[in-house]
Amino acid sequence: MPSTKHTTPKIAYSIREACRASSLGRTTLYAHIAAGRLRAVRIGGRTIIPAESLHKLILGEA
Repeated sequence: MPSTKHTTPKIAYSIREACRASSLGRTTLYAHIAAGRLRAVRIGGRTIIPAESLHKLILGEA
């Protein structure tokens, strides 16, 4: 019997995941964050990129 894998859509990405998902480098992502085109949230010691913000950047809506 084949197993069915349920995947939950991501609501946020780590910097590394955002780089992989967008094909952009770390320096480019941090430049977009500094320019205010990409939203980043600090939680503890981690920087998290909301999925909606990354999608808007890629679609040119940021």
